[in-house]
Amino acid sequence: MASQHTRGRGAADLRDGQTWSITAHRVDTAALERDLRREVDGEVRFDAGSQGAYATDSSNYRQVPIGVVLPRTVEDGVRAVRVCREHGAPVLSRGGGTSLAGQGTNAAVVLDWSKYCHALISCDPRRRTCVVEPGIVLDRLNAELSRHSLRFGPAPSTHSHCTLGGMIGNNSCGSSAQHYGKTVDNVRRLEILTYDGLRCWVGPLSEQELTSVIEGGGERGELHRRLREVRDRYRERIRAGYPDIPRRVSGYNLDSLALEDGMDVAALLVGSEGTLATVLHAELDLVPTMPHKALVVLGYPDIASAADAAPELRSHCDPLLLEAVGGELAHFIREEGMFPGSLRLLPSGSSWLFAQFGGRTQQEADEQVQRLLSGIGKSEQDDDVAISDDPVREKRMLHAREAGLGATANPPDMPESWEGWEDSAVPPERLGDYLRDLLALFAEFGYERPALYGHFGHGCVHVRVPFRLKTEPGVLAFRRFLRRAADLVVSYGGSLSGEHGDGQARGELLVRMFGADLVRAFGEVKDLFDPSNRMNPGKVVRPRRPDSDLRLGPDYRPRTDATFLGYPDDGGSFHQGVLRCVGIGNCRSSSGGVMCPSYRATGEEEHSTRGRARLLFEMLQGHADSPISDGWRSTAVHDALDLCLACKGCKSDCPTGVDMASYKAEFLAQHYRHRLRPVAHYSLGWLPALARVAGLAPRAVNTALRTPGLGELAKRAAGVAPERDAPRFARWDFQHQWRRRGSAPPRPGDPNAVVLWPDTFTNHFDPRIGRAAVAVLEHAGFSVAVPEQPVCCGLTWVSTGQLGVAARVLRRTLQVLRPWIEAGTPVVGLEPSCTAVFRSDSRELLPHDEDAARLRERFHTLAELLTECSPGGWRPPELGADAVVQTHCHQHAVLGFDADRQAMRRAGIDADVLDSGCCGLAGDFGFQRGHYDVSMACAEHALLPALRRTDPGTLVLADGFSCRTQIAHGSDRRARHLAEVLAAEVHR
Repeated sequence: MASQHTRGRGAADLRDGQTWSITAHRVDTAALERDLRREVDGEVRFDAGSQGAYATDSSNYRQVPIGVVLPRTVEDGVRAVRVCREHGAPVLSRGGGTSLAGQGTNAAVVLDWSKYCHALISCDPRRRTCVVEPGIVLDRLNAELSRHSLRFGPAPSTHSHCTLGGMIGNNSCGSSAQHYGKTVDNVRRLEILTYDGLRCWVGPLSEQELTSVIEGGGERGELHRRLREVRDRYRERIRAGYPDIPRRVSGYNLDSLALEDGMDVAALLVGSEGTLATVLHAELDLVPTMPHKALVVLGYPDIASAADAAPELRSHCDPLLLEAVGGELAHFIREEGMFPGSLRLLPSGSSWLFAQFGGRTQQEADEQVQRLLSGIGKSEQDDDVAISDDPVREKRMLHAREAGLGATANPPDMPESWEGWEDSAVPPERLGDYLRDLLALFAEFGYERPALYGHFGHGCVHVRVPFRLKTEPGVLAFRRFLRRAADLVVSYGGSLSGEHGDGQARGELLVRMFGADLVRAFGEVKDLFDPSNRMNPGKVVRPRRPDSDLRLGPDYRPRTDATFLGYPDDGGSFHQGVLRCVGIGNCRSSSGGVMCPSYRATGEEEHSTRGRARLLFEMLQGHADSPISDGWRSTAVHDALDLCLACKGCKSDCPTGVDMASYKAEFLAQHYRHRLRPVAHYSLGWLPALARVAGLAPRAVNTALRTPGLGELAKRAAGVAPERDAPRFARWDFQHQWRRRGSAPPRPGDPNAVVLWPDTFTNHFDPRIGRAAVAVLEHAGFSVAVPEQPVCCGLTWVSTGQLGVAARVLRRTLQVLRPWIEAGTPVVGLEPSCTAVFRSDSRELLPHDEDAARLRERFHTLAELLTECSPGGWRPPELGADAVVQTHCHQHAVLGFDADRQAMRRAGIDADVLDSGCCGLAGDFGFQRGHYDVSMACAEHALLPALRRTDPGTLVLADGFSCRTQIAHGSDRRARHLAEVLAAEVHR
């Protein structure tokens, strides 16, 4: 029997009692999928994994899609819409999936343009215009435009991963809109496709040109004729009903139909959230880049006072941005340890305004700062003033502003906070009083500690609110609050949304802002473009209720199984850990940091941190319609997690601290509980034990693994990728060499004693690194001890989800180290991934073990020990060498790299620390059969190209065994451990 998908419609209450309703429509999804596969060259996905990954955006809302289409070309997308039309299926054209008002989720066929349709079609530097496909990411576009010293002006905080199609659908702004305007101010023309099949370019037309288009007839002429009728019918209401403020994003842009001379249909469509038409191409206006910048930060006693001051500042200058950070946000940033250096750079005060200026020269930018200070009677010597024209320092200062969403998503000692009233806007000169009334409204509803920040130069304020969305009373209060808040912002002549749009969160409230007549006009425009209501239905026009389709809600009841890991930062709850993901989408960036290597290699939503978190959320089956119905046994979740490299990049790079490596380990432990595992889990997961066995006859093992036929058979039996060469086992492991050394080791409590941790990789594959570390440590004045019994941190069992074994291994290790732990002796690790187990994973594995907690405080990297703990201060030999450095992912995420930078500086190493992300090998990941292509794609993303550009005489440093192995496999370079480089000079 053919499967069917029902599109039900709830009524949307309007203030005057009017309601809209739509008859339920049924779609034969099996036939739809069949026809899409036949007609569309791109990827057509109706599987549970794709449905789960796209079931929500960055909002409070969740609707399971019918299916997902990734068009390979724009023409593919046109065919997909045609097939959907033939089946009556709704369509949602989606950008980066970061919508905050629910416009990026729907029970529809989702068109995701971002994987393939991301071309810069043309650029005209003289006219300062370009034409793009809808899936191009803003940062990528600006990178391509930079050779012309041009850029697209608006830059939302999601610039690293938002698409231009999404920006157009949402009328995105960002801080730079202060100078460059909203997206609507920077779009020249659009090529659009209506649901009924009209495909044409639209843009500004004078009245004479409009008449010509109408007289030309056809569907395009008819559309413009009927739009002119709407304009003429509502012209006076449009002129009277639209607030004259810089950040009015709510509602359709009907004011673009009522220009002094003609209309601009492209401007009408910007911000329509995919409810009117699909954007196929966009012609954009560009602006020159600002090569030099300067920043001034001003302190104020409270956030409302900062808002009061913003208009005066604006009267003296034309900044690139004029942003605000409130005291509560600063408090959350401190409590969560986010960008601590940023807050220390701010001047005195409890709230701050940030004004940044740009110029063709640094002098031009600096002079604008001085003119502003002079205009407001301030000096850079004042305690409440801080200025900078150093790009690095400016970036650090602005981190406090950029931390807003991440810091407020999961604030410490607070209920969960949510969007819903997160971007209201008023006339800038009235912002201070509006904030005072808004704070009073929060207090009235018991919504504690609102952390306000935003684009105060434009009167737009951001805040996440601790709505209680899991209980019926909490949801009722949420609904009452939205109505009260809407009336408040309207009383100030403001807009429900100043940046994020209406979607489902504010669609029902539009009548309170615009009145019934203009809302009726919105409906008429919707009917002109989409008479069958199949373009992102239920958003903006005839909207679903803001308290329906909630991602949580009073009927949300996730499963609460016992877990292997402790999740101490999430109240012991795996579910709370999964809820850390609020959909910001930084894991979809293409450069910078580590997160997320598998997304960068595949371009797949379900292989991003966010996509995996969405699938885990669905797996917990908090909703009856979850597409993931088989819980921990889910193959869809397994397949998504299979390409997770467990690099831990998200632990540090995700603004909300999602730790997908831990969630993957938990899932694998549950998934394979009482079941046979893949052979790689036994061969690679049990590597420490197998290495000890191989150590009995390392030459024979090495020979066997490299013998033609036998080696291939061994790799096949072990589940190892055939392209990989097995690492060579050392003739004598490091512990054996240490015992043969014969010197008397220190005892626990001896002065200057240090325990050198013999990790499996150093011990059995690279004992020379252990010897080098001993030489360096002794040169620095330490007395070195090495455990002589077999010890292990359990890393390989953690990464393969054998968490019960990992916990037992770790407990045995703690027993061996107990005398040293009790004496407070520092322990130094050479392999970053093993060190990270003691510093982080041990807290998850053994959350209540006091020895594990004590050891966490005493476990150091080599560089940390040398720079922070060496007797009398460490003075290394001067190397005078250049080096490129690949930072291990776990060091980036857990341990930090500052000490290594300092150690290299002291040693005279001029280090170029690559911002190359994960090497792609990632422990056992790159060795497992089926992972090789993704592993090498990760390496080719940045690391291997950087090495090919590196001078042959430059040192290559990589402390991680995986990094060194991947570099040797993918290049002709040999990477060395920092200990080896330092020891070479010590011996010399």
